Amino acid sequence: MKPWNDWKFVLLACLTLGMAPFAPEPHVLGKIRWVAGGAIGMQPMDWFDLVMHGTPWVLLIRVLILHLAGRLKT
Repeated sequence: MKPWNDWKFVLLACLTLGMAPFAPEPHVLGKIRWVAGGAIGMQPMDWFDLVMHGTPWVLLIRVLILHLAGRLKT
């Protein structure tokens, strides 16, 4: 099984890379707020950072959708 299809691996990635650093707020939430506020002043490194911290969450949503779709087919 590929690691990006394993929900345990993806969940671990969300809780580590997806949430790090934890204080004062998870990094990905700050980036999402920045984008939601218009992304004024965001540099290419900030966009890369958003992608890096957001990828585990996108994979988690993907795994959940595939899991639910698989259950509906059977």
